[in-house]
Amino acid sequence: MKYIKLIVFTLLCVAATSCTDDFDEINTNQSGFTSDDVSAKFFLTSSQIGLYAPDRFAYWRAQLIHSDRFAGHATFGHNASWWSDGLSYSYNGGYTDAAYGWLSGHFGNIKSFADLTMAGAEFENEYMYAMSLIMKGLYFQLYTDTFGMVPFSEAGVEGILTPKYDTQKDIYKGIIADLNTAMATIGDTERTGIGVNDVGSNDIYCGGDLQKWKKLANTLKLRIGMRALGADGDDFANAAITAALGAPLLDEASGSAVMKKDFVISEWASSSYGDVWHDFGTNGAANWTMGATLINLLQDNEDPRLSAYAKPANGGAFVFTDDADPDFQQRLDFVVAALDNSGASYTMSVSGDETTIDVPAGQYIGQPSRTNGDTYSFMRWNLFSTPSDYVTVKRGTQVDAYPEIILTSAEAYFLQAEAAVRGISGGDAQGLFESGIREAMKLWNVSGGDVDTYITEQAMADISVGSMDEKLEKIALQRWIVGYTDGFEAWAVVRDTGYPSELAAGVSNQKLFELGTLNGAYPQRLRYGSSAQANPNFAAAIAAQGPDLQGTKLWYAK
Repeated sequence: MKYIKLIVFTLLCVAATSCTDDFDEINTNQSGFTSDDVSAKFFLTSSQIGLYAPDRFAYWRAQLIHSDRFAGHATFGHNASWWSDGLSYSYNGGYTDAAYGWLSGHFGNIKSFADLTMAGAEFENEYMYAMSLIMKGLYFQLYTDTFGMVPFSEAGVEGILTPKYDTQKDIYKGIIADLNTAMATIGDTERTGIGVNDVGSNDIYCGGDLQKWKKLANTLKLRIGMRALGADGDDFANAAITAALGAPLLDEASGSAVMKKDFVISEWASSSYGDVWHDFGTNGAANWTMGATLINLLQDNEDPRLSAYAKPANGGAFVFTDDADPDFQQRLDFVVAALDNSGASYTMSVSGDETTIDVPAGQYIGQPSRTNGDTYSFMRWNLFSTPSDYVTVKRGTQVDAYPEIILTSAEAYFLQAEAAVRGISGGDAQGLFESGIREAMKLWNVSGGDVDTYITEQAMADISVGSMDEKLEKIALQRWIVGYTDGFEAWAVVRDTGYPSELAAGVSNQKLFELGTLNGAYPQRLRYGSSAQANPNFAAAIAAQGPDLQGTKLWYAK
């Protein structure tokens, strides 16, 4: 699939907001386009693609340098990398500005589509407008869960150049109100129109299926309600959860809402992991390894997604020389512990000041997260697993590969299972949990037989026994696992639930780990970009939310 449907209008207009003066001429110029040829759908794709697959500059800095690593899924810091794995745990203004610039700037694309389709607009279409409200909800949930307080109620309002910052609680409530409006508008309608007014394949989230959009909206509503549940001053979560549980959610029939990757168009229009992986060579400099927390959890529970997520380590003979470093033995023991935790087979020999560890190829071994510069030389590139080829597809050939996750049917089932465990609903928690696992595995083409074996044999797939806390932990871990390649959401799961606990606990051993500007604590948010300070309402936001630091907890996580 190529996003070529944008080309006609891109040539006509610089941006959607500047095009309206030209439409009357287009509609009457019979040598050009007629009213039957034009539609707001040609502006839909650009408003969608940039939210989940921005250009390489943002994709690298926002997803890889921040969210995927905070989520514990990816690691730098191996001895071929440009960086230690302390990168971003120690605040870097340039990388944070890139992430902030992308997110704070994307709303204009969504608003442009809304302005074209709202009542009285040139391309008025209530169903496309409903889609814009749902996209707005997806956007602001990601935006506020990354930074906390952001402009919402006054964002994009004509005449307001310096909008106020809204609390996360108010943003959540505002999103739910928009979602309710969108779902009511859609009703039982299946398409946005006929002919040119059917968004069809220009809709790269749901293919123009309005009932799937409605399920997507309701699942987002459930996610927000469950996330807000129990937060200080929460006065809406239970009502939102109950309402969401009483309406259709993403399920086996609808499947997940995902965005198929396009590996033909320019990486400066829409990027992928493969762009970063291949653009600078594959000798490790810009490449990353797989986090030990993820690899060990998959491996310990014989999870069939392991080979879909990662490749085995290359292995080899690794020589470590004691050069009078007083912490040499501690760091060497750290490497050995990583091998032991992964269940790897290896042999170790000592000769004088050299210790050699021979690791056979073909084993899945995760790299510990957040290692510092002093540990850098001990983290050998070929010692650890790397992402699967399915994740690092090279641009230039249109092939099936990992999709960008919008919201999964797996999460819908996991959230329903959590609601059942908490006693909010009377659903079958185990049955819902199993359905979530099945939907999660479908994303990675795991065979039905392998899924059945996992559900039948693994304790990680069983919440029919155990305490409430033990059940909630398994649900949280499954949500975190399905968040692979959706680092922002996986990171939010850790902050919200505290699982995986080894990530949420942070680090304390400064001889091995990068304590950074967080002083070892787990990162709770990104700092605002430097441009945010130009808004005179910035100071009030900081006063209300807390210091503009990565360790400041957001409303839902306090």
